[in-house]
Amino acid sequence: MNLSLDQARAIIAAALDRGLELGLKPLTVAILDAGGHLIALQRQDGASTMRPQIAIGKAAGALSLGVSSRTIAEMAAERPVFIASLGPISPAGIIPAAGGIIVKGADGAILGAVGITGDTSDNDEACALAGVAAVGLAAQG
Repeated sequence: MNLSLDQARAIIAAALDRGLELGLKPLTVAILDAGGHLIALQRQDGASTMRPQIAIGKAAGALSLGVSSRTIAEMAAERPVFIASLGPISPAGIIPAAGGIIVKGADGAILGAVGITGDTSDNDEACALAGVAAVGLAAQG
């Protein structure tokens, strides 16, 4: 199973709404299916040009390593050479900063991932979590 386009759009809408509520800088949100393929992406007006690649890299890294991009950042602090070596072999990159989370269904199956960038990493992650919660799904840390 994967996230549907309707679910992806709903996650994006809820995440961007949360960003507006918090008064954040322009966000970019990427939704990937369980295989790491892009389902949907939205970039708010004013977001810088590399934000789509960063959002995709946060989500793809989470899927690739089976942990949130926040955890990847922690891993990078402990094992910087290892995490740095993954970038060149990861088709969509790996971004070791919070904002990329794995999305799970009610049965625990991985459905895909969300990657958000544009504000602080903590705020990016908060918006990703809000988007996933808004559609009744769970996030894996």
